[in-house]
Amino acid sequence: MGIKSTSKAIMSEAGVPIIKGYHGSDQSLAKLKHEAEQIGFPVMIKAVRGGGGKGMRIAFSASEFESQLESAKREALKSFGDEAMLLEKFVQEPRHVEVQIFGDHHGNYVHLFERDCSVQRRHQKVIEEAPAPGISESLRNELGQAAVRAAHAVGYVGAGTVEFILDRHTHAFHFMEMNTRLQVEHPITEMVTNTDLVEWQLKVAGGEKLPLTQDEINLRGHAFEARIYAESPNDGFLPGAGPLDYLVAPNPGPDVRVETGVRQGDEVSVHYDPMIAKLVVWGEDRKDALMKMRTNLADYNIVGLNTNVDFLLELCNHGEFVAGNVHTNFIEQHKTELGYVDGDHKRIYKAALAVILNEQLQAEEVAISAKESYNPFVLESGFRVNHLLVRDFNFACGGQNMTAQITYRRPNNFSMKVNNGQQVYKVAGSLNKTETGLELTCRVDNVVVKSRVVITPTDVHVFTKHESYELLIPHFHLPMKFKKMKLGGSGIIGDSALSPLPGIVEKVCVKIGDSVKAGDPLVIVIAMKMEHTIRAPKDGIVEKINYNAGENVTKNAVLVKFAD
Repeated sequence: MGIKSTSKAIMSEAGVPIIKGYHGSDQSLAKLKHEAEQIGFPVMIKAVRGGGGKGMRIAFSASEFESQLESAKREALKSFGDEAMLLEKFVQEPRHVEVQIFGDHHGNYVHLFERDCSVQRRHQKVIEEAPAPGISESLRNELGQAAVRAAHAVGYVGAGTVEFILDRHTHAFHFMEMNTRLQVEHPITEMVTNTDLVEWQLKVAGGEKLPLTQDEINLRGHAFEARIYAESPNDGFLPGAGPLDYLVAPNPGPDVRVETGVRQGDEVSVHYDPMIAKLVVWGEDRKDALMKMRTNLADYNIVGLNTNVDFLLELCNHGEFVAGNVHTNFIEQHKTELGYVDGDHKRIYKAALAVILNEQLQAEEVAISAKESYNPFVLESGFRVNHLLVRDFNFACGGQNMTAQITYRRPNNFSMKVNNGQQVYKVAGSLNKTETGLELTCRVDNVVVKSRVVITPTDVHVFTKHESYELLIPHFHLPMKFKKMKLGGSGIIGDSALSPLPGIVEKVCVKIGDSVKAGDPLVIVIAMKMEHTIRAPKDGIVEKINYNAGENVTKNAVLVKFAD
């Protein structure tokens, strides 16, 4: 069942519906091209031993089939040691619904209902829920019975997941693959069935019968799982690596699980998957569970590298997601609404206030340690009573430069203007040290908001119940080369193309002297077991290539230099 081509043949014989495609052993380019044309584009190219979205590509036309096939083969060989491929008709906007099954050595089989894993990027799941929204009881039974037939057909023992492609409009479903293991998202099934599937695995492995029969397994409430990744959603979900300088996770409880392998001070490595943690919540119904997911995502605060936490918050607040109208192209369809949203001016107010109050805290600590009297009105880096009591802050947030002009009124109370505007806001607050860092209480025109704050030598991070954001602090400026870069593209400094992430060069696609057009592939970089094609950011002639296949590159390394 771990070999996709073999499993599809078995499922077809067992009466489980399968999707149109080619699962044969002839892997010649001519044969695969012919079969793709017979299936009809767009075509999904998948590694027969694949998983986790690796070794998967979509060819939308015959002209790109060969390049997508080569890319899928390279990634499959790296990940699974096998470059054999199968082809399937690509369904444009399906739902990805999977069923948890279990079998024992005594011929007993059960299913533990379904999970919806439709919300994905790069063919990898981002958020999952159980049960699937909008599924009727009759369809739920059909899916469960089909999954049990699949397990029975191969005499399966242990935990497994049967995955289906479900037409979001007609609800017709087809077998996609079976994962012969316990999956990342199994906790949501445990939450809604009140079971411990790891305990079940141990009992079955020890020769015992399944702990429950099908009639004894009941659905209970609703559960979500969000995958916390080190990645940049605004840069095409580029995976990241780096230190976890600050990490505060939600408090676990009966209805909240935080499953992770890292803690504050650890480093996310370029050599492994960039998942930091799984956040799992349970509620009495879908609405209740979604509210808990939002609350706990807001409590997940990380500094040191980019994460998808804010993106997940945006996702959980999106009207179509709230309504349960999910499909595998959901993120791409709604990318504009799910992208970076420039917030109101209260962002810069909170950051500026935090910096000022933190300076006062530090000055007070120095004064106390020196056994000197502390005067909050005289700060070397702040305000002085005999001066104009005005200070300018220059921040950068979300790629935009912002300026705040701050006037002292009385202790911890200020007037602020943003970007030289005419409107004046009254801002006051306090900053206190807690077990998890600094807590800012900020009042802007009598509206009070509490936030966690982390201040580093270069920036200030503000975490609220609705979002988190990073602002570069005054007098600190990033070099131009650290501009945002899109997935599948490259950055550019003058006449050079950069690697948008650290990794290993898999292939150099050009030679010195080649003439290239914007968008042409230059270098293929492998990072976190995923393949990334760095493309020419402009037309030009290749003058210098700085790296060969097999060499390590750092983020923003100059890969290719163009002639002037």
